[in-house]
Amino acid sequence: MSNIHFIQLADYQAPKITENKRDEWVDFGDNNDYYQFLIDRYNGSTTNNAVINNITKLIYGKGLTANDANRKPNEFAQMKMLFSKDTIRKITKDLKLLGEFNLQLIYNEKKDKIVRVEHLPTNLVRSEKCNKDGVVEAIYYSDNWEDIKKFPPKRISLFGYGSKTEKLEILRVGNYTIGQKYYSNVDYIGGVSYAALEEEISNYLINEVQNGFSGTKIVNFNNGVPTEEQQSIIQSKVKSTLTGSKGKKVIVAFNSDETKKTTVDDIPLNDAPEHYKYLSDECLAKIMLSHNVTSPLLFGIATSTGFSANADELKNSYILFENMVIRPFQELICDGLDKVLAFNEISLDLAFKQLQPLDIDGELTKALDTPTQMSSQEIDLSSFGEEIDLNEWELVDSRKVDYDEEERLDAELNVLNNPKKSLLSKVYEFVSTGTARPNSSSEQDGELFKSRYRYTGNLSSNSRDFCNKMIASNKAYRKEDIIAMGSQAVNEGWGPKGADTYSIWLYKGGGDCHHFWTRETYRKKADVNSPLAQEITPAKARKEGEILPTNDMLVYTAPKDMPYNGFLPTNKRFQ
Repeated sequence: MSNIHFIQLADYQAPKITENKRDEWVDFGDNNDYYQFLIDRYNGSTTNNAVINNITKLIYGKGLTANDANRKPNEFAQMKMLFSKDTIRKITKDLKLLGEFNLQLIYNEKKDKIVRVEHLPTNLVRSEKCNKDGVVEAIYYSDNWEDIKKFPPKRISLFGYGSKTEKLEILRVGNYTIGQKYYSNVDYIGGVSYAALEEEISNYLINEVQNGFSGTKIVNFNNGVPTEEQQSIIQSKVKSTLTGSKGKKVIVAFNSDETKKTTVDDIPLNDAPEHYKYLSDECLAKIMLSHNVTSPLLFGIATSTGFSANADELKNSYILFENMVIRPFQELICDGLDKVLAFNEISLDLAFKQLQPLDIDGELTKALDTPTQMSSQEIDLSSFGEEIDLNEWELVDSRKVDYDEEERLDAELNVLNNPKKSLLSKVYEFVSTGTARPNSSSEQDGELFKSRYRYTGNLSSNSRDFCNKMIASNKAYRKEDIIAMGSQAVNEGWGPKGADTYSIWLYKGGGDCHHFWTRETYRKKADVNSPLAQEITPAKARKEGEILPTNDMLVYTAPKDMPYNGFLPTNKRFQ
């Protein structure tokens, strides 16, 4: 029989997932409290807290947007109405901290459209047991899982599994975890035990400072050897009293005589400061490794001397960190939100506006980079543009293109081309633009009025071949033509990071370009005695009503006047 017992730190255990016969839901953790365990490790560990906060900020960036928002303004507006900034921030935090997020989908009366989307706290959700086919059809929600008698769990169907009468369903999105069908592990699961250790070290050191420093102790009982059961009871009581970060410093002992008194012997801890520094550094390194942090410098922890070295490290580390960590999280969120949009028959290329640590204003400008190599291929623009027959059409309005005005001007054209409709009624049929249909009239064409665009600006000895050809041709372009140019290599090498295609509609000739688009409105000439000759101009139409603008500001800005002169902020000229 051994009278010596070793007190060891508890080994980290993966969360238990338990299907109790008495409950319809599946427990997560020993006491169905694993989510709270993760929240405690977030609140108690300085490093874990900081890393999760900063990664969440990088995932959210400047908010949710769509790469095709300019081409689909109505669908984009519906998306913004469904997903508020607050909701997106909360699901981003849930996904990183707890491994999944949950959204409440509220339907209309017919249940043929989702009219509202709200965040549902993941820590208050438990999975229902799977059906006979192995499919989970619902979740259970409770305001307090520690007191389910007072807060009884409520069953809510998952997205696509509710009845026709259920106007609320839940969309669950989480990290794929091998071997688990009910819950998702957090991506930093390997560092959870180190977060707990860092928390214990912090509490212990605070307790030491508050109550005085002391070495490790051995407690000896010198009044005989009790039975194994008695030893276990005594050991348990001593451990509960003296161990842990909040162990008591004062011991009260009662002895029948001095020879049988309890003795406490010191085991001195040599080099205590170095010992705790080692543990602290180890926790820091392991927690950041578990979060796949490519460099501590991303979170303000210097790793080398010299400003230039740190700047280079930050730049390279962020590129790797963004591609390996941030973007996968963003794609997971966007894929989940796409399911909601698809139900409402909305198709958008969702994305997050990125943050850049090296940006002074914290904003990544969507601009064009300098090409690394220019192509010598001949630029062919002959298939685009047309000459306006001034014998048939007369110019009645010309202005620098303003995206904020485009949709309103298109609506005015529609009204002007339908004179039987009252301008005072303010019932405008919006004209959609941007669909490339070669050899056809533009959607901005009518019997009375039509609009075209002309590439405008002064040429110089440094002007690019593309700009020289566009200005020299002096052609008028349909908006469909300009949009189509963006999918063809009409100005090779001037796209982002040297790509051959980009939006000519927005960025014209590329970074530092001095040119812009001009919108021209033409009216069909008519006999003075014809009703078509009445004096109706776009200016007169604008006095009758107003339509809210929804378009991009970049289209009427010459790239040289854009942030970073129309280049990407990573361009070497800005480093």
